[in-house]
Amino acid sequence: MVTILVVEDNEHTRLLTEARLKKYYNVVVAENGSEALDIFYERQIDLIIADIMMPVMDGYEMVKYLRDNKEEVPVLFLTAKSTFEDKRQGFELGIDDYVTKPIDYEELLLRIKALLRRANISSKMKINIGNFMMNENNYLVQYNNRGIEFTKREFELLFKLLSYPNRVMTKMQLLEDVWGYESKASEDTIKTHINKIRNKLKGVDEFEIVSVKGLGYKVVVADEK
Repeated sequence: MVTILVVEDNEHTRLLTEARLKKYYNVVVAENGSEALDIFYERQIDLIIADIMMPVMDGYEMVKYLRDNKEEVPVLFLTAKSTFEDKRQGFELGIDDYVTKPIDYEELLLRIKALLRRANISSKMKINIGNFMMNENNYLVQYNNRGIEFTKREFELLFKLLSYPNRVMTKMQLLEDVWGYESKASEDTIKTHINKIRNKLKGVDEFEIVSVKGLGYKVVVADEK
């Protein structure tokens, strides 16, 4: 699933934006640009929505750092600053879109979809690898047109790994993305679910779930081994 990082120092706005977006996307939050950069380099982030005026590091500084380091993640400014000069500075630094407060969440969702589409990041919950198919709209898994039964957690865990082939996903990252920050699940929970998934995938030759010692797991697609 697509992961969006919301960077906002106002707690009410941050919580409301998170609540509105998490119906459709994985959402992680930060209170300033410095915290956002730490999160960005710890996990896979597909899009950033950021305020401008924030303590420690503002939105302008955050975007400048990302672009100076050749990071191409889409960035949308969501801010009360509405002058042309504010917008020009943002676009010159390398943002992709600019929305002013008060927030129209219906418009924000449309803009998010457009940015993800331009960045070739699919928000559709469907993965096809050879004869293997997953569809999160109905939690359907098929191989050679034969159904394979997965629990909801098993499905979400495998879908997360398959969404980023050849990329190592840490156990903590998988726990947060699949079980959530407040879950009491442990790294042993990940191991147990991975073992169950591997058993269910016996005979599937299109990809393999590989353990990365001391870190986590990654999916290696057959023709890329």
